[in-house]
Amino acid sequence: MESLNPPLEPRNADTAASDSGATPVRSRIAPVSAERLLENRIVAMADRNPAAIAYKVLRTHVLQQMRANNWKTLGVTSPTLGNGKTVTTINLAISLARDQKHTVLAVDLDLQRPSMAARLFDQPVPGLSDYITEDRPIEELLVKPDIERLVILPGSHSFTHSSEILCSPKMIELVNEIKDRYADRLILFDLPPVLGGDDVMAFAPYVDALLLVIEEGKTTKDQLTSAYELLHDRAKVLGTVLNKADEGSTRTGYSISY
Repeated sequence: MESLNPPLEPRNADTAASDSGATPVRSRIAPVSAERLLENRIVAMADRNPAAIAYKVLRTHVLQQMRANNWKTLGVTSPTLGNGKTVTTINLAISLARDQKHTVLAVDLDLQRPSMAARLFDQPVPGLSDYITEDRPIEELLVKPDIERLVILPGSHSFTHSSEILCSPKMIELVNEIKDRYADRLILFDLPPVLGGDDVMAFAPYVDALLLVIEEGKTTKDQLTSAYELLHDRAKVLGTVLNKADEGSTRTGYSISY
């Protein structure tokens, strides 16, 4: 099994979310294991993994576009279920966090099927649903996965009326709060699939741009066309990530097109 480099090192909870010099926020430390990351295709810290190299290329494209446009927020979505958007969100977040110029917050906004926490942590953790239903402060829900400059706001429970929540005043307040908290922070939102409902259309006005993840051999041309038609005039699509399902291929497994 490929070793991770550098090793994951725990940090003090009082400073975990404060690499930028801002007032520290007390976030929880939730350890992650190298085995769990690799089992869930979280490879961005495995420097010799070809997919990790592809994520670095993706990171460079994303950073160039975000810097050129003064963007801070990026939504990650896909046409349908199972295209690898959550895996892409986590890997891109880790890769961005390894660039020492930024801190990164990854937010699980797939309110129908939250899965980010399950891919990272061995134990369940409180998350965004506790903010929505119990009005818990966001500071109590932020999680540090022992990865420098990365903070996670996980999902926990699912919601059937997710699109209404995503464009509610409470959610808009949340987005504004986390955007304004740190000047150097990049924020990635793991969003539901475009064709699975109106969630992405409802939330698109509140992000600077979207990244669309498709899977070779699974996403059809009609699905991709339909996704772009729904997003047209609603969002800026930064690019498309082609996620190749055949991990036995001699190719890297990922490519990026714009």
